[in-house]
Amino acid sequence: MALRQIPFTAWVGLILTVAFAFCAIFAPWVAPHGNGEIVGDVWEPMSAAHWLGTDNLGRDLISRMIYGARITMEIAVAATALSFSLGSILGFSAAVFGGWFDTLMSRFVDLLMSIPTLIFGLVVLSVLPTNTLTLILVMGILDSTRVYRLSRAVAVDINVMDYVEAAKLRGEGSSWIIFREILPNALSPLIAELGVRFIFAVLFLSALSFLGLGVQPPDSDWGGMVKENKDGIVFGIPAALIPAAAIAVLAISVNLVADWVLNRTTSLKGGRG
Repeated sequence: MALRQIPFTAWVGLILTVAFAFCAIFAPWVAPHGNGEIVGDVWEPMSAAHWLGTDNLGRDLISRMIYGARITMEIAVAATALSFSLGSILGFSAAVFGGWFDTLMSRFVDLLMSIPTLIFGLVVLSVLPTNTLTLILVMGILDSTRVYRLSRAVAVDINVMDYVEAAKLRGEGSSWIIFREILPNALSPLIAELGVRFIFAVLFLSALSFLGLGVQPPDSDWGGMVKENKDGIVFGIPAALIPAAAIAVLAISVNLVADWVLNRTTSLKGGRG
């Protein structure tokens, strides 16, 4: 694939996404100060010493943003991986096995989806220890219901195709049918959904942190930084708006990349060929 074939919007999304990922991976080396290091007065304005100013405790805001990117993307990536692994495997299995397993799984997913995700997450996290593992498990399991519905809907259509019937007549097992016949043909919608689910995980985590049940101090993700600095908005301090803008930019950039990847993969064909 020639680089010139990549559209401008995809280039923008790729550059921004890679920049966020680079900061997240190399945060200790990129950040000019430590995550919790107090380097000045409260809410200092932007300057050569502190490019984005300082936060509500006098910590360097750009350093907090870089470490916040690491925490935000780390949890969001892990939760998205869990939701896709769990949701797609169960969705494909329900479509292939059918019968009581399909009915039981679908009704259970309907039950979970009938409860607003944020409320469900707040209730669960209010009784469980709030740590990174708990956040990943709660976010991943709740989000897997959306992936399950999509995976099952796509797999039901693919499961009746001629090449799948041929594989069944050859005596191929369920694992072959799921991973060698259905999965390759379901990649396009799943890839498109991957970007949406990742951004949902970022927004979900930010909402939980803003409400006090997400990442706990002294660590902080972007949502927690908005909460920490929200009082400064009254005084015209932009410290809360910067992490909010970062969330928006990340959402746009990932969606631009996901749209481009979807266009590139719409012609994917599965089966044994």
